[in-house]
Amino acid sequence: MGIDYAAVFQALPGAVALLTTDLAFADANIAFLRQAGRTREQVVGRYLFDVFPDNPDDPAASGARNLEMSLRKVLAGHEIDTMPLQRYDVESTERPGQWEERYWSPVNAPVFAPDGHIALLLHRVEEVTDLLRATSRPDGKRNLEAELFGRMRQLHQVNERLRRAHAREREVALSLQRAMLPAPSPVDRHRVAVRYRPAVGSLNVCGDWYDLVKLADGDKIAVAVGDVVGHGLEAAGVMGQLRSALSATSLVATGPAQALEVLGRYAHSLQGAESTTVVTAFIDWNRHVITYSSAGHPPPALLRGGGAVSLLDQATDPPLDAAPEPRPRPQATIPFGDGDILLLYTDGLIERRHQDIDIGLNLLRDSLSRHGSAAGPESLADAVMTDLLPAEGVTDDTALVVVCL
Repeated sequence: MGIDYAAVFQALPGAVALLTTDLAFADANIAFLRQAGRTREQVVGRYLFDVFPDNPDDPAASGARNLEMSLRKVLAGHEIDTMPLQRYDVESTERPGQWEERYWSPVNAPVFAPDGHIALLLHRVEEVTDLLRATSRPDGKRNLEAELFGRMRQLHQVNERLRRAHAREREVALSLQRAMLPAPSPVDRHRVAVRYRPAVGSLNVCGDWYDLVKLADGDKIAVAVGDVVGHGLEAAGVMGQLRSALSATSLVATGPAQALEVLGRYAHSLQGAESTTVVTAFIDWNRHVITYSSAGHPPPALLRGGGAVSLLDQATDPPLDAAPEPRPRPQATIPFGDGDILLLYTDGLIERRHQDIDIGLNLLRDSLSRHGSAAGPESLADAVMTDLLPAEGVTDDTALVVVCL
């Protein structure tokens, strides 16, 4: 006998709703509607936060904002997100304009289609308002429920303070990152494009950097991208120091391998620089040669004029400060032709949880081949970001540099 999953969904004792990727209600079971005090007609087909907005009379209300961040996190990371206790007031259906103080324990999960993309979001909520409501015993002493209620309210307030502190740190770190990573002007006559996109709803930002340096020896530039392990202000500070050090080292190094060797020695003395990945390429327009070296970083991509894509993966070594003792690093060269395009990027562009990195690299190849070198650096950078990053964002920040050769 077949199972009627629609009937099972409606019979679930827990409150569950299904949301589209645009955060509109696709369905809600009986327990959810009863708990929310809404009818199906008031819910299904409508945008989540039109049905359940934050209390407009409470400037500190954050339930809707926190829930949206969690749902965006699920869309970006393809993983379940269990939220901390939330205060999310609900407007009374019997007394419009009156808001009832409510507490919820939400869990959000992706529902995958057969081809692997997220088709729906499952939003399960347990209301704990009654459990936490303060009551008194006849002797005037607070009972266990009252104690639990008080403790949970304190926990909610602590969570809110931490969230606001993290949000402030994230904004300060992003401002610092933008100040240290300005959009570069053309290096001599050579056209370049850069992109930086921070992670969505996450503190995992501000560790990525890019740099372009005009070298003194002939018609040469050094281009690099790197990724510091960590987040927030600490990562932004380490990123700035490593970026500046690599820029200075590239001006005097004999090649990219020596530049990374010296940078690794510096990283050994810099707290927070452990396991940083970076790749740098020296481009020589007189000889039409790229010399590159990588410290544990995803390989740059070279788009040929005919649409073929080569990955620069022949000179890869461990991340900075990974070896107990500094050692010479490898480097490799590859020729290029007029009209070729070099692409350097951080792992946020190609890596996804529970997905082999080769899938991301193949998607990158396909995107570059499809758009071709005739696209130009700016339009190609936009196209690649659109193709590889979902509209809802990802849980790691992404830096990208495109250089016309």
